[in-house]
Amino acid sequence: MNCRPVTNKIIEIFLQQGNKRYGVEPVTQLQHALQSATLANQESGDSQLTVSALLHDIGHIMDDADISQTLEQNLHDHHEHKAFHWILRNFGSRVADPVRLHVDAKRYLCTVEPDYIRCLSETSVKSFYDQGGPMSFDEKQEFESERYYKEAIRLRRWDDKAKDPNKETMNISFFIPFIEDCLLKNK
Repeated sequence: MNCRPVTNKIIEIFLQQGNKRYGVEPVTQLQHALQSATLANQESGDSQLTVSALLHDIGHIMDDADISQTLEQNLHDHHEHKAFHWILRNFGSRVADPVRLHVDAKRYLCTVEPDYIRCLSETSVKSFYDQGGPMSFDEKQEFESERYYKEAIRLRRWDDKAKDPNKETMNISFFIPFIEDCLLKNK
């Protein structure tokens, strides 16, 4: 299988759009993706979770749309769904489902661990409420019934830590073997 077209598309998206600010956070889209993927790789060593972490917010930049630069707007742009089918088709559900679930994972964590909201940035707190706030009992049960909900929770924790403008990470080319390993696992 030739992995290059998908790998090249990911690199192209990040190189062309990754320099955009990650909303009002002090990092760019690329910095956020690389920090998330670096944390996933360091803490899990799992290529599929690492790629989920790398791609979890690609829906913000895949269609060249701009993410809100102000907290006055509704921050729920459904980015977790924008790239889902493309990720699912190319990488399978073990990579795609944590991406799809990472927004709900924030709502879940803030529901089952009420102090979790304290670790969120101001932007994440705002988007938490825009995305629905605390989960109802039924929403919590539905989330827990998802096959990869635990992976989504791990991804969420890395996502929330990946907003340090001074954090050193591996560069995008470091993650190419991870991407290609996941593509091959899906074929």
